[in-house]
Amino acid sequence: QVQLVESGGGLVQAGRSLRLSCAASGSIFRFNALGWYRQAPGKQRELVATITSGGSTNYADSAKGRFTISRDNAKITVSLQMNSLKPEDTAVYYCNVWGRGFDYWGQGTQVTVTS
Repeated sequence: QVQLVESGGGLVQAGRSLRLSCAASGSIFRFNALGWYRQAPGKQRELVATITSGGSTNYADSAKGRFTISRDNAKITVSLQMNSLKPEDTAVYYCNVWGRGFDYWGQGTQVTVTS
C-alpha cells in the first residue's frame, strides 16, 4: 500500500514563499512522473507542475517563473517551491505519482494567500 503525505502548506501574505513537500511511503519500483495539482473552491483540480523520472518538467502557465518542482527519485519525494505567491494561488494542493498500473494521490495540503 502506497501513501503520499504532503507537508508545508499554510497561510502566507501575497509576495511571500512556501515550499511544499511530498513523500511516498510503501514500495514503488518505477514511476513515470511526479506532480503537483491544486483545486480551488468551486473549481476543478488543475495541474500545477509535473516532473518525470528523467527530470523533464512541465508547468502551468500560472506557475511558470514563480514555482519550481524538484524530485528525489530514490526516495520518491517531490517538492514545489512557490515564490511570489498571489491570492489566486489559494487552493488545496495535491501531490501525485503515476506509473504503469498505478496512480496515487496525497490527501492535500491547504495553501492560503492573503492580499
